[in-house]
Amino acid sequence: MGRPLANMASLVNINVRPRGKPIKSLQGDIHISLRESDSAALLYQKLSEESGLSVHRLRISLGRDGDQVVANATSSTLSDAGIADGAVVYVKDLGPQIGWRTVYVIEYLGPLAIHPLLYHLRLAKPSPAQTLTLYMIMGQFAKRELESLFVHRFSNATMPFRNVFKNSFHYWVLSGALLAWFAYSPEMSVSSTALPPLSYFGIFLYAVGVSMNTYVHLIQRSLRPAGTDQRRIPSGPGFAWVTCPNYMFETLTWTGVFLVSRSWSVLLFIVVSVAQMKVWADKKEARYRREFPDAYIKKKYGVIPGIL
Repeated sequence: MGRPLANMASLVNINVRPRGKPIKSLQGDIHISLRESDSAALLYQKLSEESGLSVHRLRISLGRDGDQVVANATSSTLSDAGIADGAVVYVKDLGPQIGWRTVYVIEYLGPLAIHPLLYHLRLAKPSPAQTLTLYMIMGQFAKRELESLFVHRFSNATMPFRNVFKNSFHYWVLSGALLAWFAYSPEMSVSSTALPPLSYFGIFLYAVGVSMNTYVHLIQRSLRPAGTDQRRIPSGPGFAWVTCPNYMFETLTWTGVFLVSRSWSVLLFIVVSVAQMKVWADKKEARYRREFPDAYIKKKYGVIPGIL
């Protein structure tokens, strides 16, 4: 049970109720007293202590329907979050969690293992284009693993554990097994030792896409100093054209792979990926407009200039 803090002005007495499945340790009347200038993160910490659950398993909201979420942020005070004296907050147990970084590492391990396996199982005499396709795809996912470990900073520390299976399906099945099975098909193998001319243009697009995608990721990393939840408006190559130039350069990378492989499975992966990236880009555009209503220059396209 949280205790009122003595000799503090502007105390906020908060009533806690469960939302959804009851949390055993939070049953009954729970009251916590904090200062209105305390951070929302401190409220999460107090409720974590009361419930015995990690702060990452908890979601606190001001409404029973959960639409007024209180962000777990050190930069936001209780007053900023709209929590006044006598407020009722609802706490939901999000279930077992897994780190975002860990999920990324698991996702990309699939293609890194599946592609060389099917390449060697399916092909006795791979064509130069098939061998180059393998190297390009392995390089792309190795880059993603390194960025996941050393570059990316995440807004949320964790996600529900069950999501790892859904997220991994895209990479293990679509860009892993399905893409590799058809890209390394014996029927696609040719005896020629020379690459088709269009392949060289594909190599160029791939090189530009990979390098610029990494550069944009480094820009995005610099926008959020370590240990903070600070957000800033990004700028740099591509940001004047689309909301998410990292997605634009990612699309360019895979277009290069397609021109080398000439496999419909690569094209299918591009279509599905771009559709998903468009959804993410729209959400990011909405967030930029909401958080920086006066300073942010609105973008019409999220992923591909003039198209999406």
